[in-house]
Parts: sequence; C-alpha cells; structure tokens
Amino acid sequence: MKVNKNFENIGLSATLEINEKSNKLISEGKTIYKFGLGQSPFPVPEIVVKELINKSKEKDYLEVIGLKKLREVVAKYHSEKNNYKYLPENIIVGPGTKELLFQLQFILNYDLILPIPSWVSYGPQAKLLNKKIYYIKSSAEENWNINPLLLDECCANNPLAKLLIINSPNNPSGTRFNNYKKIGEVAKKYKLIVVSDEIYNELNYDGSYESITNYYPEGTIVSSGLSKWCGAGGWRIGTMSFPNELKNIFDAFRVMASETFTSVSAPIQYAAIKAYSENHDKYLLNSRKILKFISEFIYEEFSNVGIKCQKAQGGFYMLCDFSETKISKFNDSRTLCKTILEKTGFAMLPGTDFGFNENELITRIAFVDFDGEKALNFLESNVLDSKSLNKIFPNIDNGVRKLTNFIENFS
Repeated sequence: MKVNKNFENIGLSATLEINEKSNKLISEGKTIYKFGLGQSPFPVPEIVVKELINKSKEKDYLEVIGLKKLREVVAKYHSEKNNYKYLPENIIVGPGTKELLFQLQFILNYDLILPIPSWVSYGPQAKLLNKKIYYIKSSAEENWNINPLLLDECCANNPLAKLLIINSPNNPSGTRFNNYKKIGEVAKKYKLIVVSDEIYNELNYDGSYESITNYYPEGTIVSSGLSKWCGAGGWRIGTMSFPNELKNIFDAFRVMASETFTSVSAPIQYAAIKAYSENHDKYLLNSRKILKFISEFIYEEFSNVGIKCQKAQGGFYMLCDFSETKISKFNDSRTLCKTILEKTGFAMLPGTDFGFNENELITRIAFVDFDGEKALNFLESNVLDSKSLNKIFPNIDNGVRKLTNFIENFS
C-alpha cells in the first residue's frame, strides 16, 4: 500500500506522544511527573457544564460555520478584546483550533513563516501539505519574540512566504510578544496573512489582552477557543475570526468545512455560548494567580541548579536551557529528556520538537500536573505560599525536586 510521501519523517504529535507514554508508564506502576502535555488542569466553569447537560438532547446538524447565537457572542467578545468590529457572519466554529489551522493552511496557496520556537503542530501541518517553511530564529534575550528585521528579510527574499503564524502567550516559552507594532508594519508592507493564535490570551498573568490586531487587523485572522482558558480541551471546539477584508478566504473556508467536519457537536456549541457570554472574572483571576505562583516556584528552583529560563508571563509553559548545568554533557535534547524521564520520572519535551537544533540542550515543560479544582477551592479562603505547595501541588513540588536533585548530584 502506497502512503502519501508527505507523511515521511512525521510521527505522532510530540505532545500527544509524551502524554500517552507517560500514562503507559503510570499504568505500569511507575511514578511519573507529567510536564509534557499542556492540558489545562482547571475544571470547566460550572455554569458552562450545566448548560451542556441541559442541551444534551440537541442532536441536529447546525450551520456549517456554527450556531448563529454562538457566532454573535464570539464576534462581540473578540470585537471588545481585539479592538476591531468582527461580524458574526465572518466567524467560523470548528472542532478545535488545530483542525481549523490545518484547514486554513490547506486553503491558502502560500508558504509558511514560523518563529523558532513555535508550537509542535504548525510545522508538521505545513509539511503534510507539502508547503515550504521559512523559520526565523529568536532568542531568550529577545523574550523569544519574532525579530521584525529578520521577518522583513525573509519576506523580501521569498515572495511566496505570505502566511505567518504567531502565538502569545507563547507555547512553548510562556513569554509574551512585546513588538506587535513592528511586526504589524512588516506584515502590512508585504501584505502577509497573519494567524494570531490567541488560545492562551486570557491567561496573561497581569490580566491584559494583547493582539497584533491593534496594528494590523485587516490582514489578521484570530484563532482561539475554549481549551486553555476554559479548561475544555477535550470538548474540541475552536473559533476563527476573520476581518471583512479577508472575506474571500472565509468563503473558501466555509466550503472546506462543509466537505470535511460538517459542523461541531450541537450540545457543545450551545454550552459555549455561556463560556463567551457569562462573567468568568473570578475563575480567570484565580487561575492566573495559581499558574503564576507555580511558574515562579519553578523558575527559582531551576535557577538554583543552573537551568536558564525566561520567566513565564502567561499560560503554563517554560523553556529550560540545561547547557550550563552539571548534566550538560548530553549531546542532544532528546537524549537529555529520555535520560531524565528514566532516572527521575520527570516527563518533558525536547527543544527539537519546537524548532531548536538537536545540540541545543533546551526543553519545554508544561506545569499542569495538579488538581485545578482543588487549587481553586483552596484559594477561596487561603493564600498560596511555600507551606501550601506540597499540599496542593504535590506532583509539581516533588517532580521539580526530583529533577533538581538529579542535577545537583550528577557526576
């Protein structure tokens, strides 16, 4: 049987693979600290869950682009957050943002521009579609932001490189873009199509919502959904909001959706209306407090043993550079991760999955291995401090100490 050659050298998505491997090791009786898959630890808000139950009998196919009322509240939400008037008829609801991103890449006859680092699936999706990828390397000193000068150079030399995907707060670094204005100027100069993946934007630790749409709304498609800020990853619902200037792309997307996923589950769409229309300020405020508390604990502990990190500014990820630690003798990040998993049970992903070279001893951690509901309940009447760390976040605490002890005692 002949398989499309585009599948050569592409394996299972790295985040899903490490999750399945971690679960297998746990089922074998091993103690594993799951810092691999970035799944929100927090429960879906109760009002949203109740609405899903109430609408569980809804069984009809809905409009291809999504339930009208849902598109209306999504348009209102992003119009307020992104400072641009989005129309309900330019919103599409799909089965997760990953699927929507893939379909958009299929529709656009452009090569892809990606920063290094970037999320594990952007690049493989382009490879499956036989697209060229132009990588722009960033650095910790630049807060892992894409360099506008390098972006300009890339666009000047590659006329088909017209699609740029950016993500902030960033997966894998946990840092935020602080140069949207300059990126927007380059994007406007070359008439790029920008996909702004804002799936983590409600998890900025300071509560702000930032977007390139403040500088380049006419060429930006906003990708978002409920998986990260609303804890509903397994529900598989995502959205894309198109400016009216890109109506032709939206129209093509509607056709594509009609011939592929048809429509998203009806009960989930009805429940999602509550997610976008109700006030979740307290839930989000406490989620951010918890994530910031954990990130600062990890940053301090890792820094003490020579692991270099940029402080996370949002979301639940961090890049870790082991090049100046006692275990820097490893030749590549994949071997480093494999050895650490075997020796300590600490599961994380190598930097190669995010675009780094093999010999760069950089890894990504996702600090979500804790009971989010328990943590939220604790915060109702308590303050997060070192005394509560092991009580509320035992796997985070024990996992970090296992790893740092392994480094300190390595010879």
